[in-house]
Amino acid sequence: MKRFVALPHKKYPIFIERGVLQQLGSLLTGIWSPRKIAVVSDHHVAPLYQERIVRQLEAAGFRTATFQVPSGESSKSWETAVQLYRSLTNNQFTRSDGVLALGGGVVGDLAGFIASTYMRGIAYIQVPTSLLAQVDSSVGGKTAINLDTAKNIVGTFHQPDAVFIDPDTLQTLPQRYICEGYAEIVKMSALEGGAFWQMTGEVHRPEDIVTQAEPLIHQSIAYKTKIVCKDEKESGLRQILNFGHTIGHAIELLSEGALAHGEAISIGMVQITQCFANYGLTKHGTLDGLVQRLQQTGLPLKSSLMSTADVYRQITNDKKNHGGRLTLVYLEAPGRPAMHSIPISQAELFLTGKKAPNSD
Repeated sequence: MKRFVALPHKKYPIFIERGVLQQLGSLLTGIWSPRKIAVVSDHHVAPLYQERIVRQLEAAGFRTATFQVPSGESSKSWETAVQLYRSLTNNQFTRSDGVLALGGGVVGDLAGFIASTYMRGIAYIQVPTSLLAQVDSSVGGKTAINLDTAKNIVGTFHQPDAVFIDPDTLQTLPQRYICEGYAEIVKMSALEGGAFWQMTGEVHRPEDIVTQAEPLIHQSIAYKTKIVCKDEKESGLRQILNFGHTIGHAIELLSEGALAHGEAISIGMVQITQCFANYGLTKHGTLDGLVQRLQQTGLPLKSSLMSTADVYRQITNDKKNHGGRLTLVYLEAPGRPAMHSIPISQAELFLTGKKAPNSD
């Protein structure tokens, strides 16, 4: 199946199909003219897919150069970015060449950032191999690297020319990372509500995520593309996709790698929903429904970091902090996301239930 992201300045396809990686070379000839392609992957994904992808690309008339980065969030750094810039320069990549991101969210964010900034921007393709990247980070054009003080704090909006999603890649993904990707699916279903919310209610164990992967991916992509097409650069509506991310990003950074992104977002969604439920702004039963969906797949619901001052200090570095105010996304009910702005100085008081929403 093929979907499209249709923006005022660009339209690009998203291919979602089992076995689509076996057709990548031929499909790409309909999108790109012959050129040199930098295939960027990591040490885990490259041994699984890189050779076959390169073989297909070269059979289709493309020239390739391969680049591998260490697996994990630490690769989203200035140091890794500079190494890739130098590699592209040493291999004489020009503005008419392209980048192919082959891997999970880290590789996609990093390779997209490189593509958006090398020679002031070159084309790139997303080939996400993790569930989290397939349903979220590969679509929408956000690219970023981290600093030690904040996650995704340096980045760009740079749309890919195409996204190729093959659910068969989930067969090589450890269960933990299938579940962490599912956290983003639950997030999307909570925001949309209706049939999508009911669909996630029918996932009772991690194995169900894999067997129902295609419809879950389709629904997630459909919802995200709808939001992105209305607000590409997060000036308004797209901010709702940050549900769970203000707390989640802070916990993820402070966990120093102990929590995967989706695990931190799971905690963030539960904590923010509990907060607004305590204030009477979230419909009864919403928190229970969210907890049930996350808990049945083994995702974490809380963290000891929430009791530390560090997490609230970290929230002050959140990129959603504008003019001294922080915008929090919450649910009035499934399918009814809302936003509430608070002074950043009152974040700890508000999130710990000591500052009512209308008292600032």
